[in-house]
Amino acid sequence: MRPFEYAAPTTAQEAIALLAEHGDRAKVLGGGTDLIVDLKHKPGNISILVDVTSIPEFLGIEETDEGLRIGSMAKYGEIMEHPLCLEYTPEIVAASHTVGAVQTRNLGTIGGNLVTCVPSADSAPSLLVLDAEVTIAGPDGNRRIPLQEFFVGPRKTCLQPHELLMEIWIPKANLGKPSHFLKFGLRKGQALALVNAAAAIWLDDKQQIAEPRIAIGAVAPTPIRAPKAEAHLAGKKPTDELLTEAAEIAVSECKPIDDFRASANYRRQLVRTMTFRCLKRSVEIASKR
Repeated sequence: MRPFEYAAPTTAQEAIALLAEHGDRAKVLGGGTDLIVDLKHKPGNISILVDVTSIPEFLGIEETDEGLRIGSMAKYGEIMEHPLCLEYTPEIVAASHTVGAVQTRNLGTIGGNLVTCVPSADSAPSLLVLDAEVTIAGPDGNRRIPLQEFFVGPRKTCLQPHELLMEIWIPKANLGKPSHFLKFGLRKGQALALVNAAAAIWLDDKQQIAEPRIAIGAVAPTPIRAPKAEAHLAGKKPTDELLTEAAEIAVSECKPIDDFRASANYRRQLVRTMTFRCLKRSVEIASKR
């Protein structure tokens, strides 16, 4: 690994100024669980690491009038134990439990997982089904967008030069929404997902499905929603037959590939099974409310 400078700015604007000054020769350091490995094997022309882990705007988990705010530098271990996450977003907690090993969860940040933007990112499905939004800090100020628009392609986000992911927001209306997350890998721990999936629903006064959401990872260039399957569920009684139909539609919305870990057909089978199970469990939780 080549030598480089290290900077620890105390505000978002200081960090953005450093990125602007050094351009492509600067790398942002969060938890470092992906970056440090990359630097060892592909150091490139890096001159400075900009450590954003102590910037107050990027830290903390809090409830506000807008909903639940999760700082991008919140570590998985913090999310797993935080009372607000346990109360309002248990499936984000469940997804956090599946990330890497204990050491990774104690260092890795939810923002880093989203910015890395691998199709199998474990944080993404449980956030997408809660209509999460993200705040992005840049040279011209802050902007907020739906998380779904943040993902552009494999390892590519909508972040512009010198922009940073600041925080994740779960809208107030979705706090406590019945949801479920599942991950399937080649082993129980420290595994990349062959498929991960989440679902969230409400049941209205007539016990019909309202505002259904389905999200799936590792079956397309980015984590995706399944809007056709969601539309099929809306306004209907949650029978097993209906959930099975929705799971089949979700399969048609995926574009899995063959690789050394699994075939595309095997991933389709996983999508079918996991989508049904996520929906079924979400209905069970909603029925008890």
